[in-house]
Amino acid sequence: MRTRSLLGLGAAALGGLAAYDLTQRHHAVLRNYPVVGHARYLMERFGPELRQYVVASNDEERPFTRDQRRWVYASSKLENAYVGFGTDNDVERTVGYPIVKHRTFGVGPGTHPHSEEGVPLPGLKVLGGPRGRRHAFTPASVVNISGMSFGSLSHAAVEALDEGAARAGAWHNTGEGGLSPYHRRGADLVFQIGTAYFGCRDAQGRFDLDRLVDLVASAPVRAIEIKLSQGAKPGLGGLLPGAKVTPEIAEIRGIEVGKDCASPSRHTAFSDVDSMLDLVETIADATGLPVGIKSAVGNLDFWEELVAQMSAGDRGVDFVNVDGGEGGTGAAPLIFSDAVAYPFRIGFAEVRRRFDAAGLSDDLTFIGAGKLGIPENAVVAFALGADLVNVGREAMLALGCIQAQKCHTDRCPVGVATQDPRFVRGLDVPLKAERVANYLVSLRRDLLKVAEAVGVDHPARITVDDVDIVDGVTERRSLREVYGYVD
Repeated sequence: MRTRSLLGLGAAALGGLAAYDLTQRHHAVLRNYPVVGHARYLMERFGPELRQYVVASNDEERPFTRDQRRWVYASSKLENAYVGFGTDNDVERTVGYPIVKHRTFGVGPGTHPHSEEGVPLPGLKVLGGPRGRRHAFTPASVVNISGMSFGSLSHAAVEALDEGAARAGAWHNTGEGGLSPYHRRGADLVFQIGTAYFGCRDAQGRFDLDRLVDLVASAPVRAIEIKLSQGAKPGLGGLLPGAKVTPEIAEIRGIEVGKDCASPSRHTAFSDVDSMLDLVETIADATGLPVGIKSAVGNLDFWEELVAQMSAGDRGVDFVNVDGGEGGTGAAPLIFSDAVAYPFRIGFAEVRRRFDAAGLSDDLTFIGAGKLGIPENAVVAFALGADLVNVGREAMLALGCIQAQKCHTDRCPVGVATQDPRFVRGLDVPLKAERVANYLVSLRRDLLKVAEAVGVDHPARITVDDVDIVDGVTERRSLREVYGYVD
């Protein structure tokens, strides 16, 4: 009797669902295929997970392949990150594949055995030194944490990133969302000024120099970065969905709770290169800190004008952080993520060549961002002339990100890119901080080992002649030739 009752209830439920499907007008699939048509929406819902864990090959997924994620995960846990049997990349048929050219003879006998993880790897330039900034310094790490705001990320994620950066001797960029209590866990900071001036704005949302001076004096801020644009949404301004705007975030940013927070697409404190450089010098004089810019690369007129005005020698930025169009974001329209701004290698090369031609490249530090937390990408960035690299999503992977791509929904299943307490509680800060530190140290180790293979003592000494771009097994060209570098 019980079984018959259950079967009857099931049949009634299916009958009710079929009746609903036949009469509803929103989905043609369900009107034409009642009940069974729901399988289509289930497959669509779980399709990304099925492809990620069942269907896709090791080198197929985007933004980060399974092999790349596996390397980050293993490195962050200090597990065996080696591979066996050889590469499974389709080298024979891949167009634009980078090949590092090792040398038989190089500088010195090598540094340490493969098991030595903690080799220091500072930058080679003094940030702010050429322009005489009062608080100029040499970055302690060539790999640092990129700008990711509290709001886009959870408080636990920001805490773990900051503590991990501190352990690894790296700096932590605050992102444009302001300097929160969770950025004060020991790491050196780069304070990012976005178009909404969070953390240094007055009641009308305008830039406030006095507030900036007070803020940087209250925290271990080592440099200031003016964000002009971001690779994943250039020319758009930051966007924090209302679901993520908690009372705490609203207080830090000076915005309304629960409402979408869309930063302006452009700055109001300056309107051209001339006024931007005036602001750079004003901030540097008031704080004593190095001041630079972060930008994706699109129309090149801006860079031509910046080089021309810096050539006079009286004003200039201390660093340029070039963000590739393949960079990450918490939320952006598809068209901006897919088709606005050059990819890193093209954009960075266009910028660097212009400073080289003007003889200015020794006067500032070049930073790269946009999937550069993977060793081979970072090596190419250094060869193109980067002095430092910033890592964002790769650091999130070290935190436990599973590339669910739900950052814009506030439903990140591992508590990294969400403000929902239900998910945030799963992120253990001390453990994840240790893994972030392990990842940063492991990446530096691999970069140093590649530098040794090339025959130099530091990855920033790798040049455009040390890396070739190959098209399958038929053609090779050096980075110098591909991107038009000259001696």
